Amino acid sequence: MKQIQVKKNILKSNDDLADKNRGILGQKGIFTINLLGSPGAGKTSVLEQMIRIMKWQTAMAVIEGDLYTTKDAERIEAQGIPVIQVNTGGACHLDAAMISEALEHLDLEQIRFLIIENVGNLVCPASYDLSEDLRMTVLSITEGNDKPLKYPSMFQRSDILIVNKMDLIQFTNFSMEELYQDIKALNENMKIFEVSCTTGQGFQNLCHYLQQKIVCKGGKKDA
Repeated sequence: MKQIQVKKNILKSNDDLADKNRGILGQKGIFTINLLGSPGAGKTSVLEQMIRIMKWQTAMAVIEGDLYTTKDAERIEAQGIPVIQVNTGGACHLDAAMISEALEHLDLEQIRFLIIENVGNLVCPASYDLSEDLRMTVLSITEGNDKPLKYPSMFQRSDILIVNKMDLIQFTNFSMEELYQDIKALNENMKIFEVSCTTGQGFQNLCHYLQQKIVCKGGKKDA
């Protein structure tokens, strides 16, 4: 019972701070995504493709979560947009306190689109609100189509599913039909985009969808 209570207290504290962060981001009209997925799913590669297309239309910034290294942040920085590295020191997820600190190092007046790349994990990050407007989970073809049923909380709480590495599907036994059935059973409102970072497949549609969301958020700010 003590462990359950501690967990509740931790999540309550996180949610309270996330609400505070959300208020700050909302005042600035910043549309925020929590980018999730397991290690090797291709989150950073997906992010790179999004940046290449969208940075010419929208002022972007990234908060990059990692256990110990700065390798992914260095890749994003090379794209020419602001990036803040958050090392968790072994923790399996980002939390609202880490985001609050990272926001202090960004010029929020110059940002309209913020992407938080979470630590690679399909379990812990699902429970932590990071003040996002949208949760986007990346699932790669090479992981298999059974992941949504194995890790239902992540997929039930996400708004977008990115099916990555579509160029490899012919070399696997990945079943798109089963995936769509499982996702519909878990989260019938989830929007699915099939992409390939190698060929560029699907990214124009994804970025167009996100751009509409960004414009809508900015319009609410101006209203």
